[in-house]
Amino acid sequence: MSHAEDHEGTRRDFLYYATAGAGTVAAGAAVWPLINQMNPSADVQALSSIRVDISGLEPGTQLTVKWLGKPVFIRRRTEEEISEARDVDVDSLPDPFARNANIDEGADASDENRALDEQEEWLVMMGVCTHLGCVPLGDAGDFGGWFCPCHGSHYDTAGRIRRGPAPENLPVPTARFDDENTIVLG
Repeated sequence: MSHAEDHEGTRRDFLYYATAGAGTVAAGAAVWPLINQMNPSADVQALSSIRVDISGLEPGTQLTVKWLGKPVFIRRRTEEEISEARDVDVDSLPDPFARNANIDEGADASDENRALDEQEEWLVMMGVCTHLGCVPLGDAGDFGGWFCPCHGSHYDTAGRIRRGPAPENLPVPTARFDDENTIVLG
């Protein structure tokens, strides 16, 4: 084997590695935009956490805010609404789970597990019917809570499904009090 043949093999190896490297870089450059487009847009990332001023809400009133492109119901309940929600037998509910992102996943749907505060005055829920994604009407329905007129789902004063085709209670998103007048969603 001559000295020239030894260099020829080295050049060939170099060309193989260089071509493979260039192909890998080109494939990565072509695939990256496809993967990157699956990330949330800047406006969604900016709204991943919002602060809501609740200082103007009187007992028996509700505020609807938009968070992550969906309505969120923030309700300051009256003593009567709280009492009605507490009197419900959890075992009689179609969905026995709290669906509250702030507590354990398997917690029961008692009013205590659905409310945001210990006094159970504040109720924060996603305002999307769990049947087909409609927006229920507040202060309506057979149980004084929310009613989805599209297919007839009735929710009580704690946002629990009581009658109709909806399979689950209205979900409670991640929320907390920042101070006595501000709720942080997300």
